[in-house]
Amino acid sequence: MMGDSQPRRGYPSPMRILFLCSLLLNLGLAQETTLLPGAHAHNDYEHERPLLDALSHGFQSVEADIFLIGDALLVAHDRDKVDPKRDLKSLYLDPLRERVRRHRGHVYADSKEPFYLLIDLKSEGESTYRALHKTLTQYQEMLTEFREDKVLRRGVTVIISGNRPRQLLADLKPRIAAYDGRLGDLETADPKYIPWISDNWGNHFQWRGSGPVPDSDREKLMRVMKKAHARELQVRFWAIPDKREAWQLMRDTHVDFINTDRLEELSQFLQTDKPEGD
Repeated sequence: MMGDSQPRRGYPSPMRILFLCSLLLNLGLAQETTLLPGAHAHNDYEHERPLLDALSHGFQSVEADIFLIGDALLVAHDRDKVDPKRDLKSLYLDPLRERVRRHRGHVYADSKEPFYLLIDLKSEGESTYRALHKTLTQYQEMLTEFREDKVLRRGVTVIISGNRPRQLLADLKPRIAAYDGRLGDLETADPKYIPWISDNWGNHFQWRGSGPVPDSDREKLMRVMKKAHARELQVRFWAIPDKREAWQLMRDTHVDFINTDRLEELSQFLQTDKPEGD
């Protein structure tokens, strides 16, 4: 008769269970996706697995639209689409914190580059941002802090877009989110407060995705990027033609973030296509 200290037939021993768990964990970490710098998931929450689909394709940045409903920050594109089960903490902040803790301060195991969470305020700006700031302070250990004299980089950098309460965003401390500027801010933006310049492509350029890119558009875009990078600002355009030709133009002119709804296609493009001149 077996002694009590022996494992029952048909069941793995505790040591074997520990070994298998360790093996599975190591395999999971080894298979994690490599960061693709500059890949931005527009309206990320509309994908089947918000955040997770973008991370599985190596994206460096995701966009979440939020509404303040009561005291909850709910993620949706339109007010009539909000769902109490789809809140900012459960869809984005909690899983990002888990990743940052697992990877010792970073979202991707193989990269120390910051991951960007662009939060678009859809409801009234001041009340929404006050609620958001209160929530973000619960995750302060993983969030980049923007001080008057320097920027303390951490695993996740939050950028505020949409109904941006400019003065409130500057005043609330700790400042653990930055302001998403527009091209009109390009001449004066302080990267310790406005590190990003985002704008609607169609408001500034003629090309809509058909035929060759006009020389005037390409030259204007190159001037914008030269000025932005001289001021240590990063640039993103929304409403670009979501196709390979536009992605190539963004790469060739060194636009920092390529905006897309097509995660898999952009991921493949960034891994295979090269900028002109490389």
